[in-house]
Amino acid sequence: MSVKRQIALLRGINVGRAKRVAMADLRKLLGDLGFTGVRTLLNSGNVVFDCSARQAAQSGTRIEEAMVLKLGVAARVIVLDAAQLDEVVQDNSLRGVADDPSRLMVAVLSNPADRSKLEALAHQEWKPEAFALGRWAAYLWCADGVLASRTAAAVGSVLGDAVTTRNWSTITKLHALAREPG
Repeated sequence: MSVKRQIALLRGINVGRAKRVAMADLRKLLGDLGFTGVRTLLNSGNVVFDCSARQAAQSGTRIEEAMVLKLGVAARVIVLDAAQLDEVVQDNSLRGVADDPSRLMVAVLSNPADRSKLEALAHQEWKPEAFALGRWAAYLWCADGVLASRTAAAVGSVLGDAVTTRNWSTITKLHALAREPG
């Protein structure tokens, strides 16, 4: 049986008071679904786990459904495999522009076909911010912070909940965690 390393990004949990999920509960939930090597990063819905190739195709849907049934929390779950996360890291053309990894945001697409909806944004002027597209994600340099970011607002307006955002520090930590032996 082929084992695949997966990275699940849960959208909007543990932000403010709504959608609170303890990471221990999330790890148990994924273990109960038959996933192995389950590890969480931070307290904001970042999970690395292993599963069979057969399980991988439906892992996001299964996690979403189980969260509602077992934890009473509805959240969009975007899943990448380890190779896709490698590409997310490699595709970031804004690393030279960004001087603060907490303001360099990575908007991971739930469906790579949604990339075409963002192409117009890549041709707009965003200074002092910046915007770039990769295969699995958009990269946003939010010079004055995420809350004041025109690029973040534009991506959210175009894609709504079909995207989840992490800062560059979190992405690089997830990448390192995903590369560790299970």
